[in-house]
Order: sequence, then C-alpha cells, then structure tokens
Amino acid sequence: MTQHNKEKLSSARLTQPTNAFVEEFTASVQFDKILAKYDIQGSIAHAKMLLRAEILTEQECSEIVHGLNAVMTEIETGLFEWSIAQEDVHMNIEARLTQLIGTAGKKLHTGRSRNDQVATDIRLYLRDQIDLICAEIKRLQSGLLDLAEREAATIMPGFTHLQVAQPVTFGHHLMAWFEMLGRDYERFIDCKKRVNIMPLGAAALAGTSYPIDRHYTAELMAFDRPAANSLDAVSDRDFAIEFCAAGALMMTHLSRFSEELVLWSSAQFAFIELPDAFCTGSSIMPQKKNPDVPELVRGKTGRVNGHLISLLTLMKGQPLAYNKDNQEDKEPLFDTVKTLQGSLRAFADMVPNIQAQPENMLKAAQQGFATATDLADYLVRKGIPFRDAHEVVGNAVALGVKTERDLSELSLEELRGFSEQIGEDVFEALSLEGSVASRDHIGGTAPKQVLEAIKLARKAL
Repeated sequence: MTQHNKEKLSSARLTQPTNAFVEEFTASVQFDKILAKYDIQGSIAHAKMLLRAEILTEQECSEIVHGLNAVMTEIETGLFEWSIAQEDVHMNIEARLTQLIGTAGKKLHTGRSRNDQVATDIRLYLRDQIDLICAEIKRLQSGLLDLAEREAATIMPGFTHLQVAQPVTFGHHLMAWFEMLGRDYERFIDCKKRVNIMPLGAAALAGTSYPIDRHYTAELMAFDRPAANSLDAVSDRDFAIEFCAAGALMMTHLSRFSEELVLWSSAQFAFIELPDAFCTGSSIMPQKKNPDVPELVRGKTGRVNGHLISLLTLMKGQPLAYNKDNQEDKEPLFDTVKTLQGSLRAFADMVPNIQAQPENMLKAAQQGFATATDLADYLVRKGIPFRDAHEVVGNAVALGVKTERDLSELSLEELRGFSEQIGEDVFEALSLEGSVASRDHIGGTAPKQVLEAIKLARKAL
C-alpha cells in the first residue's frame, strides 16, 4: 500500500492538531472518494488553463498531468491509501500528487479553492450519472414497447377508484407507463442543462486575482459555460436538489407501476406472471412467489423522497457563500443516483419478461358493468340527451346487479324496457371488443391506436 504524508495541507493556520474524533467526524473521504475520477479530470483541465495563462510552465504542467494520471492508476488498481487526516478526496489526491512530483504539485491549487473544486466535481459526476440514468429509462421504455406490442389487443378492465370502470387493452395501459417515463427522461435532460455549468474559477467565493481563462477551462471539460457569479457558483446546490426532485418523481412513477405489478401478480387478480428470476419464495410457506423487486422499488421511493427533503432542508438556512453544511449534500445525492440506477435496471430487465394472462384479464373485464358508458353513448347517438341516457343506464345496471348479470347478458326486451330507442345493434356496443375498438382516436385504447402509438414511440426512441 502507498504510504501518505499524514500532515494536512490545510492546517498551517491552526496551532493545535485536530481532535481525533473531530477529524473523523468532519472528514468526507469515506464517501466522496467516489468523485476521484472527476476531481482528477477537473485538476488536469485547471492545470492546462494555468499553462495557457502562463502561471505554470510547460514542464510543470506536464509533470502535474502525468502525476495525476499516475494517481488515477493507483486509485483504479486499489493501491491508493485514503487518509482521513487529509479530510476529503481533493486533499488526498493533491497530497499524493505532491509526494510523487514535488514542488510542481504544490502549484496546482493556484487560482482555485476546494469550494469551486468540489462544486465542479459534483457537476461532472452528476452529468455522467444523468446520461446513465437516461439510457436505462430508454431501455425500460423499449421493454414496455415490446410487451405492449404483444398485448395490443388484450382486453383488461380499466379502473378508477380501483373499481372496474371501462375496458381497455393491456397494451394501452402499458403505454401509459411509457408516457410517464418519457416525461421523466425529459426532466433529467432538462436538469442536465443546469448541471452543465462550470463553477471552477469562482475560487473560495470572490473569484481570483490570477489571469485565468474560465471559458477555456469550461471548454476542456465540455461545460456549456462558466457560472456567471462566483458567490452563487460555490454556494448553491439547487442543481442537485432539482436532480433529486426529478428522481423522486420518477421513483413515484415506478412505485405506482410496482403497486400494479404486485396487485396483478396476486392470486386475486392473476393478470400477469412475473419472471421467477425477479421473485423469491417464503421461508415457511412453500407455495409463495413473492414479487420482491416491485415491492422493494416501491419501498425505495421513500428513500429518494427523503433525500430530496434532506437537501431542501440542508440549503434552506444557509447564508452566502459556502458553508460546511454542504458536505452533507453528497451522501443523499450519491444514494439517490444508486437507487435510481438500480431500480431502473431491475425494471428494464424484468418488464419484457412479464407474461400476461389474457383469460383472467378478460374475465375480470366482464365483471363490474365495464360497458355501461358505451350503452350511454349508444343512446346519445340515438338522440337521447346524455343525462337522460345516464339515468336509463343506471336503471339497467340496477337490474343487472339484482339479477347478477352483465349488461350484455340482459335480453333485448329487458333493455328496451328502459328505452324504446334500444335496438338489436346494442349488443355490438355492449361487447368488450366493440367497446375498445370504438375508442379509435389518438390516445385511445383501440388496438389500432395502440399499435400506432407504439410505432411512433419506437421512432422517438
């Protein structure tokens, strides 16, 4: 293992060594070392800018870049020794760099502060993670399209208040989740616009007196632009809060989806069969097949919601500019990223392998008078005002409830007893197939429209 100099790089002002407990309590290296790659990326860009500004010589810049790459190799191969005494990922890397290359390493921090350094690192990290999350959203959407295409004409009950409302197709229902995920994707892409702004050069809070070129540094790291105000650049974490808000919304969608998968896979619904690889058994009940993945994703939603509240609370009382409070931004953010990526991966792997149970869905759709609205619409087309038609259908449903029959099982004579406008063609309107086929417009549940929506969605993806 590499041995590091334990002397703090930032301790010159202090006359007493840091209390051992305080040293551990205030250190962040235990969790912020995840930023090492981005810290080195930012430092290399900063060194190249210092060379351009003639603050470093070509020799010094070359030594720094090679030294930082050597440090990255040590980290990647597990040879790097992280030290709590150096507090965080930034000071650990700089200390090791100075050990490796000497005086040139001490010049790297010219014109910057840990305040703008950490803000830059987090933005670089989050930019990459948003790309990975968006890729997983698209993979899940692709799986939904495959399943929806297979089940474009599969009839199931649509629910409101968890009561049978109207028949829909399973493919149409799945496309609702596709649309929700599409908005989640757009939110992350939009969030990335505000993430991709570079704080570096803001230094501690006021900027620096050195002749730095922030536009050049931003260009080297593919940032859209440097932050316009140094105080704002180092002190706010609204971009991380916005990311967590987008994540909380996405997890809320996945949680609702999870709830339906749990219900649908139960014996009481039996609409779907989840793949065995995403379920577990019971330690005591041999018949059980537990939908653990949807249940766990549903549970993890609370975790992400909590991180959002944590970050909002973290920022609400801070005066400008940087405060040590902001060290607490990382663990909630890192865990949110991990939770989102894990949940999306699980769903993207699971959803295409869900098996529908069409017979059970159809049987369920035949209960609860799912075509009652179709009968009302039928009467309206016969010239009866909708409110009068609503009353007629209500009376017909009451007879169905009393005799335990669906509307389609009532005789023509019985139906005509409620309205003379009802003819033999009513049974086409009362069929489940006729009901879904009649919703033949953009956004409707007709199989033809579902297939068209899938076609357009594939092009969009």
